[in-house]
Amino acid sequence: MASRLTRAIAVTSVRLRARTPPPVRAPDEVLHYRSTAEAELTMDVYRPEGWSSSDTRTAIVFFFGGGWANGSTSQFHHQAAHFAELGVVAYCAQYRVSDQHQTTPFDAVDDAHAALRWLWRGAATHGIHPDRIVAGGASSGAHLAACTALLTDTDVAPGEPPHVPAALVLFNPVIDTSKAGSGHHRLKERYRELSPIEHVHASTPPTLIMVGAKDKITPASGSTIFANRMQAKARRCDLEIYPRARHGFFNPGVSAEFYDLTLERSTRFLRDLGLV
Repeated sequence: MASRLTRAIAVTSVRLRARTPPPVRAPDEVLHYRSTAEAELTMDVYRPEGWSSSDTRTAIVFFFGGGWANGSTSQFHHQAAHFAELGVVAYCAQYRVSDQHQTTPFDAVDDAHAALRWLWRGAATHGIHPDRIVAGGASSGAHLAACTALLTDTDVAPGEPPHVPAALVLFNPVIDTSKAGSGHHRLKERYRELSPIEHVHASTPPTLIMVGAKDKITPASGSTIFANRMQAKARRCDLEIYPRARHGFFNPGVSAEFYDLTLERSTRFLRDLGLV
């Protein structure tokens, strides 16, 4: 499917003001998915009404942002609750971060792979379909989501097929880790190993990228490069660049309007793919 390049979104009524996030329900459960030397890693789970462990529903896994240094699974609780209302099983995954665990982005990528692999292996008991697992996230968390689709998972059992998520939903992603992008100071001479723009391949899943035109942390230029490389591989990439929007613009505590717009766009993208 050809890439869809949207260079700018006409958003004339958006008010760039902070607000108190609306209340959101607590997760239905917190599940352990991985043991590491530094931490026991868990996922917050939001399930749809009427969910059963024998279902074959779509799943979406969100990874929080924070420069691979900090952050919280609560960042995506609002979006997770929204998708649960639409019948999707939503997960907000913990992963190792440098401030708390003294780990590297490479460790975080391993955790992201482990999270999706754990869900894929246990799909029959999680009430999800193994081929309908979506990866999403923000900033460095969006980077992890992208890496689950672009980089090889090293934790594959003999005879086990590689797992690639069904789609990617990326909010202001770390997508170019060169000096012109973001995160280069953490990766340095190894930056190409974890730079999504360097690893676009012929099986990259359909991708939605939402980024602000005024984002100085994860500039839209990197997302544009990624979208162009997806187009060259005849892969779908919907790129949405929001005028006046800065880093983190989609969070419910930043702008109600941008939160609503990006949530609606994410829903429409997954619905178009038959995943919602």
